[in-house]
Amino acid sequence: MKQTTLSKGFTLSGKGLHTGLDITAEFLPAPENHGYKFQRTDLEDEPVIDALAENVKATTRGTVIGRGDSSVSTIEHALAALYAAGIDNVLIRVNAPEMPILDGSARDYAEAIAEVGTVEQSADKDFYVVKQKIEVRDDTTGSSIQVLPDDGFSIDTMVAFDSPVLPNQFASLDRLSDFPSEIAPSRTFVFVREIEPLVKNNLIKGGDLENAIVIYDSPMDQSELDHIADLVGAPHQSVESFGYLNDRPLQHDNEPARHKLLDVLGDLALIGRPLKGKVIATRPGHSLNTTLAKQIRKELKRQEIQAPVYNPNIEPVMDVNAIRASLPHRFPFLLVDKIIEKGERHIVGVKNVTVNEPFFQGHFPQEPVMPGVLMVEAMAQTGGLLVLSTVPDPERYSTYFMKIDNVRFRQKVVPGDTLIFHVSFMTDLRRGCAVMKGYAFVGEKIVTECEFMAQIIKNK
Repeated sequence: MKQTTLSKGFTLSGKGLHTGLDITAEFLPAPENHGYKFQRTDLEDEPVIDALAENVKATTRGTVIGRGDSSVSTIEHALAALYAAGIDNVLIRVNAPEMPILDGSARDYAEAIAEVGTVEQSADKDFYVVKQKIEVRDDTTGSSIQVLPDDGFSIDTMVAFDSPVLPNQFASLDRLSDFPSEIAPSRTFVFVREIEPLVKNNLIKGGDLENAIVIYDSPMDQSELDHIADLVGAPHQSVESFGYLNDRPLQHDNEPARHKLLDVLGDLALIGRPLKGKVIATRPGHSLNTTLAKQIRKELKRQEIQAPVYNPNIEPVMDVNAIRASLPHRFPFLLVDKIIEKGERHIVGVKNVTVNEPFFQGHFPQEPVMPGVLMVEAMAQTGGLLVLSTVPDPERYSTYFMKIDNVRFRQKVVPGDTLIFHVSFMTDLRRGCAVMKGYAFVGEKIVTECEFMAQIIKNK
């Protein structure tokens, strides 16, 4: 799959939930590998903030990211809409310290994205593939999020409040294509008992019944309820009647749970990559959501690239006979057994290391270790198959090493290991020369990496 961006820009305007300011946010197409970025156009130097989990500064009533003295809050609704649309690269220019709250949902964002459409870019989409259970918990609140391995992406969300009005609720999203109709229109919600503290903390200057569901569920004095109703522009009602202060009906019976799912999706966009896995969120909140995103970001920083997924039950893209038809190498120097994945700019190969390899006779008899130079050679052969796939009649061409740089050997490879090679173009193919980056994995660990240049030459 390829990365995507907006086909053209669009602008949305509205007031800020916390500041009450009139805010304009402009969404613009962005180049490959740009990611989501916010730009504060109201500040003198117009700073740009990467929408990544490590930049989260606060999570009270919304997610806040920042760099230096600049920040942007309430970003999760916009990010959820972008993520659900499969968009990878967007620049968001906003003239305030927060995004417009609009109607308290992601509906307007989703509709604007659908109206302008998306365009496919050249770079491959880079997924974060969940290979084992990831879990974050908050034992004080009973909140937890688990992410389980899955071929696709889905979210199940459960919310529980000690409220006679808002019962325990469940919401799910099995296909991102359902987001615009099933999740995006779900509005944020607040309990009447929370409003006075929020007002005292200067947090909801722009809050009203047009951008939030307001729930009255615990007894209070009539004068106090009337005061809060005035703050949010609601008609006065009897303290004897619990319920919603809004005249606008709920979009769905479980609209609060659906909005919590929306928040989870927007916060997980801060991973910086689309996710392949099943998310199960119990009583989630922005703090826990972003904790999970930070944990995955740390893993991404620790290892620049994930090990490719290798399922031996799936038919290879190229078996050894197809490889022999393209490469001139033969025993004992053909070091790639099969190709399991190939795109326009990357390729994944497999080498099964056995004790019968001839080089183990001398390297070393008492402690067999695969020579590092042969691992580099195997990566080069894998890369050669990628280069040869760019020309017609690949059997009439050969590839030759021209340069090797930045070679690192991190762990020894021994009989019984399965080497997985991931090789990709670092630059476009020019004048028959390719600059490539290669990684060799055993399991989830990188054992070797290098950069190399190869030239493709027609055989005489």
